[in-house]
Amino acid sequence: MTTESRPRILCVDDEPEVLNGITLHLRRKYEIEMASSGPLGLEKLKAPATRAQVVISDMRMPGMNGAEFLTQVKEKYPECTRMLLTGQADVASAASAVNDGQIFRFLTKPCPPPVLLAAVDAAVQMHRLMSAERVLLEQTLHGCVKMLMDVLAMTSPASFGRANRIKKHVSKLADKVGIRDRWQLEVAAMLSQLGSIVLPAETLDRLYFGGQLSPEEEEMVAAMPATTDNLLANIPRLEGVRQLLSDMSLPLGKGPLTDLGRGSQMLRVAADYDALELAGEPASAALATLRGREGVYDAEVLQAFAFLAGKDAATPTIRTVAVAALAVGMVLAEDLKMTTGAILVARGFEVTESFLQRIANMRSGTLVLTAKVRLK
Repeated sequence: MTTESRPRILCVDDEPEVLNGITLHLRRKYEIEMASSGPLGLEKLKAPATRAQVVISDMRMPGMNGAEFLTQVKEKYPECTRMLLTGQADVASAASAVNDGQIFRFLTKPCPPPVLLAAVDAAVQMHRLMSAERVLLEQTLHGCVKMLMDVLAMTSPASFGRANRIKKHVSKLADKVGIRDRWQLEVAAMLSQLGSIVLPAETLDRLYFGGQLSPEEEEMVAAMPATTDNLLANIPRLEGVRQLLSDMSLPLGKGPLTDLGRGSQMLRVAADYDALELAGEPASAALATLRGREGVYDAEVLQAFAFLAGKDAATPTIRTVAVAALAVGMVLAEDLKMTTGAILVARGFEVTESFLQRIANMRSGTLVLTAKVRLK
């Protein structure tokens, strides 16, 4: 096994002889990093290129004990597998930390070398399984959802345009508030308009472009979240996504938000802002309307969104290009229409290879000649 391919283990202990002992037993199989305190261990984990797959920490350390350190590791670097090394007096607190879901395994001092090595081997295997799961969720599943959205873009451009704009809003918002594990949030945003596929075309037009809905149409629109949930119910591993979408319409609760609660609030703010923009309100007026809805939105989420929306509104860069010159990755700044006035794709649509193929196959004279794109 080459040095580059060997798993990396971070050992944190305030006793140099303990660090040296662990290194002695593990160095033939693993790359070893050492730190003498929790804060120094967190510094070691900052660089993604050299981040350890497994973190082993002593329990009793001055300033920040092992359970506190590993809790921070879980919050900041959840992909790391965490282990706790304890003395007999700390077994109860170590067991509590394990039961709280912070730690993969704990070992007691003194730890025989075979036991230590077997535990580290198991931790490395756990990391590999978790990494494979993350690839499945974030890449394979996300890619399938994106393909579904490409189909939605062709069949219901207004619905796709709205979903795409909501997704861009929540992605920027996740960056702003520091959410690292965001795949469920982004997938929820992309799927937020999926229920619209059961609406008649004329109802969709009135819904997205400010028309008056009949009582029957209002009932159909109100049923969209349930339709979306039914469509997603048979897809495995989307339970969190379904929860995010179903909680969007719930009243703001009291006390601190959970991770899912914060995500639902982000989706709601983004969706409501987009609806106001669709109704013709400029960014400043839309933000003022959101601020005026007292008790509807979490203050921290709304403040972060207002900062981003104001920043985006202040620096738009729009260019008119020939439709024939559209390229993959360009983002439409306004609806692209047929010569009949029908919308082909909505503003906010990011040009894809399949879309370019579609317009290349369209008959001459059926599509307008120019499009407005937003420069990134």
